[in-house]
Amino acid sequence: MTIWPFSPMENNLHIASGEGVYLTTRDGQKIIDAAGGAIVVNIGHGRTEVAEAVARTTGQSTYIVPPFLTDERIALVERLQRDWLPPTLTRINMTCGGSEGVESAMTMAIKYHAAQGRRNKHKIVGRSISYHGTTLATAAVGGHVARKKDLAHALPTYPSTLTPYPLRCPSDDPRAYYVDAFRQTLSDEGPDTVAAFLSEPIVGSSGGAIVPPDGYWEDIQTICREHDILLIMDEVMTGFGRTGLDFGYQHWGIEPDILVSGKGLAGGYSPLAGIFATEAVATAIESGGMSIMFHTYGAHSAGCAAANVVLEILRRENLVERAAEKGKILSELLEKKFSSHPHIAETRGRGLLQAIEIVRDRDTLEPFDIDANLAYNVMFEALSRGVFVYAGGTGVVRDIVCLGPPFIVEDDELEVIVDTLAESVDSVIAKLN
Repeated sequence: MTIWPFSPMENNLHIASGEGVYLTTRDGQKIIDAAGGAIVVNIGHGRTEVAEAVARTTGQSTYIVPPFLTDERIALVERLQRDWLPPTLTRINMTCGGSEGVESAMTMAIKYHAAQGRRNKHKIVGRSISYHGTTLATAAVGGHVARKKDLAHALPTYPSTLTPYPLRCPSDDPRAYYVDAFRQTLSDEGPDTVAAFLSEPIVGSSGGAIVPPDGYWEDIQTICREHDILLIMDEVMTGFGRTGLDFGYQHWGIEPDILVSGKGLAGGYSPLAGIFATEAVATAIESGGMSIMFHTYGAHSAGCAAANVVLEILRRENLVERAAEKGKILSELLEKKFSSHPHIAETRGRGLLQAIEIVRDRDTLEPFDIDANLAYNVMFEALSRGVFVYAGGTGVVRDIVCLGPPFIVEDDELEVIVDTLAESVDSVIAKLN
């Protein structure tokens, strides 16, 4: 008997292939990939152009130590600098995934201050609703309670501030409330001890596409600059077009000091994440006689080849603009379907990162009992109906269902996704009553 994954899942699927926005099981069932896997797939499944680039690169070389130059690394860096990154982000590091990427960004921030003789500035502030990875450090700095539960006794301690959550904000002025919460966190910790603020511009699956109130990010950046605190944007999920702009932070007038982005960089065709930093961060580290250690498989040439083609396709086919267009349609469909639903508190998101929050009572926002495992049951119910949606939440924030289909999704497929989601929610809740 094959045991996979490490802890076997009930109702697991055996996927044989993927093409476009569809997955096909070993038994021949076609499933709309309405979540893009783990909100990863952007240009769609089965693009032979990408596969051929990977095959060519693998045929030429297997493994080249990350600091060495290869044609694929040069081509990807040049494309990133020419077509994607803002002029403020001049330095690039690459890892295999988001967890490594975020931890690398945390390391950069601490070294940035240490190199200038400010070793007291070593704390990374996280947020209450967030997810930054599965290493001990990224799990600790994140705000995903369920994934910390069995590690809490061993995790290092990081300061945390409140994530903007307008739906459940106790104040009539969410912007001021959450900005003041950040100020209070800095006051409690001492701003002279804080190296960086790590956060997602739009919360991913841990909170379900939570968009902060207007003005929040501008205020946060002002405070960070006042105290020489680096702003690290975790765009592992939101980067490279997912929210309808190249990067999620661009919905507001801010500039991160360090940006991490992974999933959309190679669109699922290779494990790859990028850490992008300002010249000021890099030169400070170098001037202090320090460096950033590479990961063994960081910037793997075949992965760089895949990402280079994915990014070229995104531009050639105007898929970021398409994500914005289809995101508006998806948002309208969700609003139409759920705006008066007694068990949907809110539909929210930007671009093709959208979510619903399921509650027992729409007026009081009372949740269903945690033992109902509602989001996962909705996910499995939708799967049985031919659509894969993504169950989210943190254990405290719960009953979140996220949508993140490939950018090539068509209008009729969006309609099927939303209709199936509604049917699945109703079916699961009916079984509880």
